[in-house]
Amino acid sequence: MELTVYNFDGTTTDRSVVLNDEIFGILPSDHAIYLDVKQYLANQRQGTAKTKGRSEVAGSTRKLHKQKGTGGSRKGDIKSPIFRGGGTMFGPQPRDYSFKVNKKVKRLARKSALTYKAQANNITVLAPFSFAEPKTKNYLEFLKKFSLEGKKTLLVLAEKDRHVELAARNLPRTKVVMAGDLNTYMILHYEKLLMIENSLTEVENILLD
Repeated sequence: MELTVYNFDGTTTDRSVVLNDEIFGILPSDHAIYLDVKQYLANQRQGTAKTKGRSEVAGSTRKLHKQKGTGGSRKGDIKSPIFRGGGTMFGPQPRDYSFKVNKKVKRLARKSALTYKAQANNITVLAPFSFAEPKTKNYLEFLKKFSLEGKKTLLVLAEKDRHVELAARNLPRTKVVMAGDLNTYMILHYEKLLMIENSLTEVENILLD
């Protein structure tokens, strides 16, 4: 697939790029995408939820009344889970939600996600640019040139640009990411993928390594 390279002001350049079919033109694997996204979301979970069991809550260990002869049910101490303020049965405990996904599967997932984006014509290639000042207004004007106001956009950079990153930081539906940090969840979550021309080379080096 051949795409025209645009300037950041929305005008076209005299250059075009050909997307590598080994990355942007494969037979997508939905299962690989599922596993990679599932792992990403699992890794975001802190796993710090915890409740106290009967051995951890404050209270006396004295048996409330004798076992037999009272006509009431059998009871242990006041920390029993059947009492208000007692311990919690089967409550959450700190745990690690992460799990392993093979590198080949993760690579296939990213290629599949990029293929879906290319098939939907949701990839725009941009010539390298920067802002003189890190102002949100500058980034909004940039989005307006491509009629992307209010849409979820992901800008992929080949190298860090502090002014661009700060200009986009306050916009809730926009994210700026380095090519090396691009993952399957991001590719699918954002509607439009804006790729700086030299970031394509970075992505190819990573996914074809």
